[in-house]
Amino acid sequence: MARFVTIGYGDQDGYDSTDAAVRDEAHAHDARLVEGGAITGIAGSPVRVRNHDGAGVTVEKGSYMSSALPVAGFGIIEAASLEEAIELVSKTPCAVAQGVVEVWPLSEAP
Repeated sequence: MARFVTIGYGDQDGYDSTDAAVRDEAHAHDARLVEGGAITGIAGSPVRVRNHDGAGVTVEKGSYMSSALPVAGFGIIEAASLEEAIELVSKTPCAVAQGVVEVWPLSEAP
């Protein structure tokens, strides 16, 4: 099985505007993913870390990347293929509640 990093984007307004039954099923789907071994989490406030040329660590509050929607959460899932990973995340809260989910194939570092 391959591993994939998922990044969910969404905001409270989009979530609130989605039918409660759809949201409930999406949360149940997330619970099933976790029961199957997925790791999921809600995004907190990020920091940026640099150590250019190994000369010293600097830390700055805030994200490096920007998007139209805030990052809502992350996951690590296993799937047989990218297509299966897409199918799995297509039923998660961010995907159904007016947000978007990125799926990144994850390769082991050498």
